[in-house]
Amino acid sequence: MFGRKILGDMGEKLKHFGKLVAEFVEAEGVKPEMQEFINPLADIGEKVQKLTMEIGMKAMQNPDEVGAAAVPYLRTVGHLVFSYFWAQMARVALDRASSSDDAFYRAKLATARFYFAKLLPETASTIRAARAGAKPMMEFDEAFF
Repeated sequence: MFGRKILGDMGEKLKHFGKLVAEFVEAEGVKPEMQEFINPLADIGEKVQKLTMEIGMKAMQNPDEVGAAAVPYLRTVGHLVFSYFWAQMARVALDRASSSDDAFYRAKLATARFYFAKLLPETASTIRAARAGAKPMMEFDEAFF
């Protein structure tokens, strides 16, 4: 999937999504109440862009790099998507929670905070795993099995 859907079109689909994220970051980034969501969203967006370029460059030298990075890379991109959605939900929840007593919006806001504090940090390890390359996987000899 990584090779066909992302690298296969030179990242055009990902660039389109990245543009949506960047527009949201730009629009909401000036609002102090959104900083706890926007700053990590912007950060993971930049990291995904850089990681995509790194793996794409490695893949030109060795096609095994794509397969070796695929799972942790796609998990990282999944976090970018979740971060974008949770930041959008936080924006709505902040608007609605302050003007109503609705527990639903307070719960949305608490869940967004949980996601950004407890789940998004997993990307530090998924990025490291994606960057580890093909060598640790390709060193296994057939005889080992």
